[in-house]
Amino acid sequence: MTIKKRMTMLFFVDSIIVLFSIYIGYFMLHPSINILANKMLLVSVITIQFAHHLLAWHYGLYRKAWSYASIGELKSIFKAVTLTIAVVAVVQFTLTQDIYLRALALTWMLHILLIGGSRLSWRLMRDTVNYHNGEKKIHTMVVGAGQAGTMIARQVLQNPESGMKPVLFVDDDQAKNGLEIYGVKVLSGTKRIPELVKDNHIEKIVIAIPSMGKQQMADLMKVCVETGVRTQTIPRIEDLMTGKVSVTDMQDVKIEDLLGRDEVQLDLKAIAEKLTDKTILVTGAGGSIGSEICRQVSEFNPRRLILLGHGESSIYTIDMELRQKVSTQTEIIPIIADVQDRMRIFDIVNEYKPDVMYHAAAHKHVPLMEANPMEAVKNNIFGTKNVAEAADAFGIPYFVMVSTDKAVNPPNIMGATKRFAEMIVQNLAKDSKTKFAAVRFGNVLGSRGSVVPLFKQQIAKGGPVTITDPEMTRYFMTIPEASRLVMQAGTLAAGGEVFVLDMGEPVKIVDLARNLIKLSGYSEDEIGIAYSGIRPGEKLYEELLNDNERQSEHVFPKIFIGKAEPISALEMEYVLEKLLDMSNGELKETLIGLANRRIPVINREATTA
Repeated sequence: MTIKKRMTMLFFVDSIIVLFSIYIGYFMLHPSINILANKMLLVSVITIQFAHHLLAWHYGLYRKAWSYASIGELKSIFKAVTLTIAVVAVVQFTLTQDIYLRALALTWMLHILLIGGSRLSWRLMRDTVNYHNGEKKIHTMVVGAGQAGTMIARQVLQNPESGMKPVLFVDDDQAKNGLEIYGVKVLSGTKRIPELVKDNHIEKIVIAIPSMGKQQMADLMKVCVETGVRTQTIPRIEDLMTGKVSVTDMQDVKIEDLLGRDEVQLDLKAIAEKLTDKTILVTGAGGSIGSEICRQVSEFNPRRLILLGHGESSIYTIDMELRQKVSTQTEIIPIIADVQDRMRIFDIVNEYKPDVMYHAAAHKHVPLMEANPMEAVKNNIFGTKNVAEAADAFGIPYFVMVSTDKAVNPPNIMGATKRFAEMIVQNLAKDSKTKFAAVRFGNVLGSRGSVVPLFKQQIAKGGPVTITDPEMTRYFMTIPEASRLVMQAGTLAAGGEVFVLDMGEPVKIVDLARNLIKLSGYSEDEIGIAYSGIRPGEKLYEELLNDNERQSEHVFPKIFIGKAEPISALEMEYVLEKLLDMSNGELKETLIGLANRRIPVINREATTA
């Protein structure tokens, strides 16, 4: 029904109700009089009709969606009817110096009942239809019977397109146990969720506790995910209340949510001083970490943001994305360049003279680098050397290298080259005006080469999910958190530090796989998990620092400094001269030995050279 037709129908219905109310009210009090011949009654009828329609329009009684009527709409009816009767009373007193109080009181009561009943009948009809259709809807459990949970239940009940039927609230507040909200029962005890899901044939869980801390939320999500039922979380409560999003915009629980990491509060003032209205260069800007650093940097309105990368397609993608969101005061400069091209890198740094350089370009895939060690050397070692020495040569104020936990006690060429790159940066910092630093952290969920996209592909194909070893563990962090902490660490650099990000507790890869299977709506029996054995260069577990590097005090929440000592400049110069002429076997032996400080042969040769 169009709004014009609906308003016309309501106008017609209200006119009949107004006439009926006033005539029946007078008739009930004076059944013997001829109400049609009463001039004062005729004046009252004309007045009440005019006043009602005017006030009904003013209070929106013809514009409201009455199928969603609630207390607010009833208040509007009360105001419109009461003021209408007051207008009639004023007219009566003006003309006759008298007010027919009993007749008007009865008319007011009938008016309220009939107008309210006509409107709420729309709500009743909709609820009746929804109730019968509810058998076809998804039986939904709402976890949290507070403001957010009740709002979700109300919106779901009012929105037939949601496809959900709330059948149960679960809340830890014992005072709410046994209550009903919008006809939905409340039971206490989130620990009982698996049992309640089974007993009530729940097909979907909606978590509606926006005030809960990240770790508590992660624990609750794990309980819900263990049931094998699709689990979702609500949008921000303020977005729901303002109408920016609707109940249909709920989000599926993601694997990142199960990490339970509380968001770190950054020193925004310190970061802004380094980035706002400055020129920032990011190498590897098309990669997972590099592109996220670009996104985070762009929020601080730099004067120029230089996106440097070797991959044409990935640089184009982040370039287009940033141009749609950054302010007009930021100039986005995409540059296709290889960090191995020393002359090109020096030309770029000389031309733009950035205030801060984030070096995220690197080869990071362990098995691939085991098979191609020279490529790891050229990109991770000589690429870093080129970029860092360009920063030193042109006096760039700050240089931050993105490193990895695989640089600690590495048994593989990838980790060894990253540790050697750290040492290049550390040695440069000793006599440079540039403040150099490296930031070391573990795996980031969703990055290129991460196990998560691989597991998702395997699940989509029906399985099995392949894992190297049931005991393998890794540290995990989300890409945005890692990028923010890299930026924060850059503000703390005094020269030569290896900052280490607090990665929390290590996660078993097999547990990660099981959670992903359940989040995808399958059981482990349906998908399966296969063990393939540890690949070349892999470790069962990773470390952020070795025993000699450990330092307990944080210099900032979730950031501390490792006491990582580099090899001497003499040793480094010697190795760099020899690397490109070494065989694959010699490369691995030399670099892994250096990274683990097993270097007696090199020491002897270097000192006699």
